[in-house]
Amino acid sequence: MNMEQRKPVTTSTMKRMKKQGTPITMITAYDYPSAKLAEEAGIDAILVGDSLGNVVLGYDSTLPVTLEDMIYHTRAVTRAANIPFVVTDMPFMTYHGSLDETMKNVARIMQEGLGKAVKMEGGEEIAGTVEACVKAGVPVMGHLGLTPQSLYQIGGYKVQGKTSKQAAQLLQDAKALEQAGAFAIVLELVTEELAAHITKELSIPTIGIGAGVACDGQVLVYHDVLQYGSPIIPKKFVKAYANIGDQIRNGISQYVQEVKERKYPDQNHAFQGDDEVMTFLYGGKE
Repeated sequence: MNMEQRKPVTTSTMKRMKKQGTPITMITAYDYPSAKLAEEAGIDAILVGDSLGNVVLGYDSTLPVTLEDMIYHTRAVTRAANIPFVVTDMPFMTYHGSLDETMKNVARIMQEGLGKAVKMEGGEEIAGTVEACVKAGVPVMGHLGLTPQSLYQIGGYKVQGKTSKQAAQLLQDAKALEQAGAFAIVLELVTEELAAHITKELSIPTIGIGAGVACDGQVLVYHDVLQYGSPIIPKKFVKAYANIGDQIRNGISQYVQEVKERKYPDQNHAFQGDDEVMTFLYGGKE
């Protein structure tokens, strides 16, 4: 199906896809060209993730990412994406203060960034916040399992749901988010069996990342899918579909070499003056 035939994806679209058993495709994007390419490739949803801190801004974690960062990058993505449903991460500590402050931050994402929804990490402890946002007309996507904003509390990048206690809490958190009105939940680094069980128990879609094939959809980071960056850190749950990092590096290296050797620009990339200019330059007359 070409872009002219595709209709904009909505929360209703994704819920219908779950009911029909049609997998939802989601990828991160942080700027206009990446979002436009993702749209042209047929992606259903785009996450403007706070992972931009790691892959775009050069931070060691997502924690330094600001609300202004998220608004700026969301605005670039929404200018490009007309069909995919665009979700924006609420960055660290922008939805854990007072409800009034949280609602102001959410409003900025929606009004200034023109995002269609926000994503929040956490379970029962943020259910009240999720409910308030939903009642105000803001679609909210949940995020459970490995929650990068709680990385130091969790103790690193660890698979979640490996014990019965963890599994019970994750299921309880998922149901709390569903009850609060979340339209979907990301399950990150959750055991395959638990992710499948949670997916079956919920009426809203689950979007997996390192959570197995039984989720209602999958999300991966743009730079991981395309191996765009340096260095590339292999991840067990990531399948690379291209390696544009090497192509970019090789292309720039060739450019550097040709400039050093004065092979670029050649006559095909230069402009010639007319006779009057040539006379002025070399004939000594104005």
